[in-house]
Amino acid sequence: MDPRDVFSLGLGLSAPWKLAGQRLDTQKRPHELHLEVVADRGALFPCPDCQRACKAHDFESFTWRHLNFFQHHCLITARVPRVDCPDHGVKRVTVPWARAGSRFTLLFEQAALILAREMPVAAAARFMGITDKRLWRVLQHYVARAVDALDLGSVRAVGLDETASKRGHNYVTVFIDMDRADKPVIFATPGKGKACVAAFRAFLLDHRGEPTRVAEVVCDMSPAFLAALATSFPKAAVTVDWFHVVQLFTTAVDQVRKAEGRSRQLPKAIRWAVLRAGDANLTDDQRIALAELETGGFATAAAYRAKEMLRWIRHAETPQAARWRITRFINHIGTGLDPTALLDPVRRALGTVATHVERIIQRWKSSHSNARLEGLNGIFQAARARARGYRNTATYITIIYLLAAPLPDILKST
Repeated sequence: MDPRDVFSLGLGLSAPWKLAGQRLDTQKRPHELHLEVVADRGALFPCPDCQRACKAHDFESFTWRHLNFFQHHCLITARVPRVDCPDHGVKRVTVPWARAGSRFTLLFEQAALILAREMPVAAAARFMGITDKRLWRVLQHYVARAVDALDLGSVRAVGLDETASKRGHNYVTVFIDMDRADKPVIFATPGKGKACVAAFRAFLLDHRGEPTRVAEVVCDMSPAFLAALATSFPKAAVTVDWFHVVQLFTTAVDQVRKAEGRSRQLPKAIRWAVLRAGDANLTDDQRIALAELETGGFATAAAYRAKEMLRWIRHAETPQAARWRITRFINHIGTGLDPTALLDPVRRALGTVATHVERIIQRWKSSHSNARLEGLNGIFQAARARARGYRNTATYITIIYLLAAPLPDILKST
């Protein structure tokens, strides 16, 4: 077989395109294999708008980076025509091995997408021998195209939560389809609060979704989220996920511990002892610290007991039992708290629970949980840590979609 036939098959060339020559440049490191592709003389080319066969108007030379040939970088060069279409005027044709406007071949971009899912973009760019800015442009093109093609007509239950995009108060709010078993992210937007919910509603409408058919939204107790949901999804039942109730009291315990630690000596190893979930996860030192805490008259002990009593509520078997237990919990903890200002975080947490009782009880009526979203948040933060942060929020959102959105066709690069 002629070597040119091997290259032609590898590139997927078809008439009127053919391989005219190849040369290896050993003066550069790494070496570069240059492939020259030409079109048959007098060939007709399809108009990029209507596919009508037209004569060439003029030609211009372009070069594309292709997948490596063994250890050598591979570059394709071709003179690409503009056609004079009677309906659309003079247009540059699209070559079959690359998308319009790109200087990478489709196969190269496909490999780049696969690598970007498995490693930080900067590392993938170094591995492929290109700049990370060029790779980001490839990723953002394909992710944006796939997101635009999402069909959200079947969305009936939504979960939402914010994830940190960088240090400081910088967030991205992520929305997931609670009924999807895999790749559930359907929307991500910068910031948090009312504007994010409104942006999701508009996105849903643009992708064949219907806000009035969303029957449930699972979220935290953010007043901004809740107010926006009442406006944007008026028929949806709002479920406050149990994770956020526990998180509320865990934060209160930590605030009490920090404040009390500034005025008196706390037992050693107490920090993680009061924050961990359950006795089974405690070390011997942490068990000793808890025993000292309970017998020492510490305010942190009262906050810790309130947090641990949440387990009793969680084990309620029916919504009615949950309502009874929450009421008992609020009354019992509220009346038993020492009036010291140290325990104000616990009182605020009790007040928040009292405000959202019905939304919390909805958890017993629902089959959905934000645990999946919290798990995804861990994946997003791990990706952010591996990359040592992202240049801006747009790149972080691109990675969120790439890792967890239902974009099955993104790797086809067509």
